[in-house]
Amino acid sequence: MPIPLTIVMYHYVRPLEASRYPRLKAMDLERFRGQLDYIQRHYQVVSMEQVIAASRGERDVLPAHPLLLTFDDGYRDHHDHVLPLLSQRSMQGSFFPPACAVLERRVLDVNKIQFILASVEDPGVLVDCIFSAMDEARAHYGLEPNHVYFSRLSSDSRYDDPPTTFVKRALQRELPEDFRQQLTEGLFSQYVTSDEKAFAEELYMSEGQLRHLLEAGMFIGSHGDQHYWLNSLDHAHQVKEVDRGLRFLEALGAYRDDWVMCYPYGGYDDSLLSILRARGCALGLTTEVALADLTVNDPLTLPRIDTNDLPTDVEAPTPMGFEGRGRERLSAAGSKETS
Repeated sequence: MPIPLTIVMYHYVRPLEASRYPRLKAMDLERFRGQLDYIQRHYQVVSMEQVIAASRGERDVLPAHPLLLTFDDGYRDHHDHVLPLLSQRSMQGSFFPPACAVLERRVLDVNKIQFILASVEDPGVLVDCIFSAMDEARAHYGLEPNHVYFSRLSSDSRYDDPPTTFVKRALQRELPEDFRQQLTEGLFSQYVTSDEKAFAEELYMSEGQLRHLLEAGMFIGSHGDQHYWLNSLDHAHQVKEVDRGLRFLEALGAYRDDWVMCYPYGGYDDSLLSILRARGCALGLTTEVALADLTVNDPLTLPRIDTNDLPTDVEAPTPMGFEGRGRERLSAAGSKETS
């Protein structure tokens, strides 16, 4: 018998229009409040502990129309804005901070790219900057012509226009690693700030704030250490990422036998799954856009839907996914630019 579960993925949640970066792709705080009202009307929010128990075949653990709230990347938004609203509604959220952002106060490359894009009105300006840098580095790295990269990287995005999609994909993964890191550093310094540590202090939760989440009954799982595409690493490097993430959870007081992994960018492979199984990982969360079924999905490769897949108006009609074609429609709409 199916055990359906809706898992919702969040990143930034903030009063967007009043912020310094109103163009940031974020969930506005009032829209989040409205979405929680909608969720309360149509779903029953469940805890991570309930989901783990259900994944192991325990019956009658989940109510009808269960929904799990997950929050990636350890943003201070989650402590300052999300926690009070969840606590008011007696809802549990599950949070996945990357260790390096909290411990080392380094801004993740994915976040640098997002704030670079949020700092310019026309992403074409960034495309021109990247093209110019590629022209200078072409011989050294053996790069293809610019138009080849743009054609390959700028299409099939769920939420972004072609220039924005190109910038994200070029700087996240497609260009040579040291080259794209240099590019990202230079653009971040030019368009956002040269004081990375101060920016990180504003952007990410501290260890104390994460412990506050735990004290409030929230769940904290692993998002690795350096926020790498874990399926791009060799086995030994994957072991380091997983173990550093677990040591971070242990230091927070969040480590438990039933721990949960949330894959940065949704990236995983068989090598990583074998490491997680050997360390007793209970669940793994991907960025595949679909509704979960705990009788069908591997517990280590559970799909999630994006916050944009749910209404933000309490009066909106019955949620998608209760109808027959909900899963197919969500799966076909998947996005690759998720952190």
